[in-house]
Amino acid sequence: MGEPLAPKRVFFTKGVGKHRTKLQSFELALRDAGIEVFNLVRVSSIFPPHCKVIPKKRGLTELQPGQIVHVVLAEAATNEPSRMVGAGIGLAVPAQGEQYGYISEHHDFGISEPRLRDLVEDMAATMLATTLGIEFDPETAYDQRKEIYHMSGKIVNTRACVQTAEGNKNGLWTTVVATAVFIF
Repeated sequence: MGEPLAPKRVFFTKGVGKHRTKLQSFELALRDAGIEVFNLVRVSSIFPPHCKVIPKKRGLTELQPGQIVHVVLAEAATNEPSRMVGAGIGLAVPAQGEQYGYISEHHDFGISEPRLRDLVEDMAATMLATTLGIEFDPETAYDQRKEIYHMSGKIVNTRACVQTAEGNKNGLWTTVVATAVFIF
């Protein structure tokens, strides 16, 4: 039995695409994100132990066109003029290197970029906090819970990658993507 297939690195990227067809607007969003040349396989939301976050530019140099690439992908699309659309990825990294973390993905309509950023970061941090046994009141504001999470010493880092866009005034499809791209 070989070594388990677990990503060693990850980078985050986002993009927007607009076109008269939904599929081509998705393709253009992937182009904007810089990941259109890969065969994307969606995976769920576990951040592997010892996985390192690297810059997008470096990550892209480690991949080849046509390569099968595992991603956590949030996407949303609209063809309604002026409708706000958003997609976001959140990350919560545990302090213990042996412990896994969480990546959250969410898509929404009518949400601002700052609200979406807080939401996906909160989702990832809350999933990790419940796994680690950090006690908190889920009804308190995220800023207060974030302080509790970090003060516990069990969650070392949180971040978000989000993309929002307003639906095209002429009814073209507008697609947004936010992605965590794994590298093995």
